[in-house]
Amino acid sequence: MTLATRPAVLSLIKEEQSLIDVRAPVEFAQGALPGAVNLPLMIDNERHQVGIAYKQQGQAAAIKLGERLVSGEVKQARIEAWKAYLAEHPEALIYCFRGGLRSQIAQQWLEDAGISRPRLEGGWKAMRQALCERIETAAQQPMLVVAGLTGCAKTTLINQLDNGVDLEAFAHHKGSAFGRRPEEPATQINFEHALAKRLISLTEGLVIEDESRQIGSANIPLSFWRALQQAPRVRIEMPLDWRLAQIQQDYIIDLEQAYAARYGADQGWQLMQAQLSNALIRLGKRLGNARLQRLQRLQALAFNEHAHGNPQAHEAWLAPLLTEYYDPLYRYHLDKQRETAPPVIHVGDWESCLAVARQWNR
Repeated sequence: MTLATRPAVLSLIKEEQSLIDVRAPVEFAQGALPGAVNLPLMIDNERHQVGIAYKQQGQAAAIKLGERLVSGEVKQARIEAWKAYLAEHPEALIYCFRGGLRSQIAQQWLEDAGISRPRLEGGWKAMRQALCERIETAAQQPMLVVAGLTGCAKTTLINQLDNGVDLEAFAHHKGSAFGRRPEEPATQINFEHALAKRLISLTEGLVIEDESRQIGSANIPLSFWRALQQAPRVRIEMPLDWRLAQIQQDYIIDLEQAYAARYGADQGWQLMQAQLSNALIRLGKRLGNARLQRLQRLQALAFNEHAHGNPQAHEAWLAPLLTEYYDPLYRYHLDKQRETAPPVIHVGDWESCLAVARQWNR
């Protein structure tokens, strides 16, 4: 009997098709397809042993070893896990790395249990190729970049737009030294897959925040990055007190809530303090020792005030961090790139930049 397949087309990702990834957990952790759950045929150690057997003795010996490792109660437990997921997601597809032996075995075992589900033709590799090609194609689309000093709520503006592309969300990182989030940063593969998924339904102009190429642990794909560097810009200009309020919300209040939700109030508070303290230390070489020590003292005082119900106290170290470090650095890069910089089509406050971005490319 021929086991059914489905082609690796982007509509599956756009429609948020449920997917069963039968690769080993170590493979899944490096990068999965959007919408996938990891229910492996072999766990990491089993895969490792089979891989050694394949290299040393060939495919037949590797298959025989795999059948021995995943048999009896172990095999039945894997089948039950697939069945349980399919009971909740009966439309799910199965995939492995290339749509080959592992997904075929999973299909056959399910067939033997009375459940027929297709596997993804070409597997993870074929779908990843399609996702990466979507990013390459998007590099040819019109782009508008939203620029501005730290604290100008560029990400908030992006997320007000139907054609906004929030790179920081895909990276699980807010872009600066202080941008780490409680969740693990995205792997390069998962960042690219999340970006491609967003781009599938955006076939015209894209509005994207001005970013460094590296965001957290991820790098913007080169062709897409080069297109961003040439794209026209709008630049938000807002007063310092307005920007401080935004930073206070993003990097203090929202961050505390995110850590508390993930780790509980006490541990979350400690982890948040450690993150912000370490972020300041990482800027030490650029700040200089005297400035670093001053900001560390102010930060420590702010944490003490915050613990007693006054999170506004963080302005004491955030304000000089902006005016003495981030703002001059941003203006230095503007001056350095003045001759080769792409056109700036509008400079104004947040609301006017939002209005321009909404009308752009219509």
